[in-house]
Amino acid sequence: MLNLRHSVLPGFRLSFGITLFWLALIVLLPFAALVYSTVGMGWDGFLAAVGSERVMASIRLSFATAGLSALINLVFGFLVAWVLVRYPFPGKRLVDALVDLPFALPTAVAGIALTTLYAPNGWIGQFLAPLGIKVAFTPLGIIVALTFIGLPFVVRTVQPVLEDLEKELEEAATCLGASRWDIFRRVIFPATLPSLITGGTMAFARATGEYGSVIFIAGNIPLVSEIAPLIIVSKLDQFDQQGATAVALVMLGISFVFLLLINLIQWWAARRHGAGR
Repeated sequence: MLNLRHSVLPGFRLSFGITLFWLALIVLLPFAALVYSTVGMGWDGFLAAVGSERVMASIRLSFATAGLSALINLVFGFLVAWVLVRYPFPGKRLVDALVDLPFALPTAVAGIALTTLYAPNGWIGQFLAPLGIKVAFTPLGIIVALTFIGLPFVVRTVQPVLEDLEKELEEAATCLGASRWDIFRRVIFPATLPSLITGGTMAFARATGEYGSVIFIAGNIPLVSEIAPLIIVSKLDQFDQQGATAVALVMLGISFVFLLLINLIQWWAARRHGAGR
């Protein structure tokens, strides 16, 4: 039986107190300040700040592009993690290190590099333009940028699960006559689903507030390719702090609802997978 009286770390009460204090200082206090600043506007002022067509269009664009980029990363992030775990090939360590490049690369540098690639006269954009495909300065460019910065979240959460997945289960399923699709659907996918949801959630959360890598490739055209973080920055530049906090509070509320729903789905998936064992 585990002896809880002797521990390397401080006792529960002290540790719990430090935890609450740190979370309140780092997380809750900024959110409280955001809410307090918005409350001073009054309901009419709040609606005037967030109810304009331009603001609503930017919020819809931010969450729509963040969701699409997260879905793309779920598919290709899983594929990248699968290749890194299951197949030996020359340069594997280099490819594995490149996955973390979006973490280390400054977001502004990423935005400039992507714009250089996908602009109509860019290295890749010049071949897409004759086909009628315009990436830079459109919502498609925003999705490209958000996919770039969100990929490592999915890869790094799925990769350890695939490494720990027992290959004996797949071999047993093969011996029982299961096809490759059945093995993936009944063995691999249920085991990796919680980690996929976690990685997708982190990629989505990062994408909703992304600014540096997006503003260069988006074009920032009102009602077309203008994201909500740019609206917030623009209001701050105009010394409209309450308007900026109002937009930020709306984004915070929507993000909280999305994260709550995703966490509930993750809890359900983990419980179902645990019950199925």
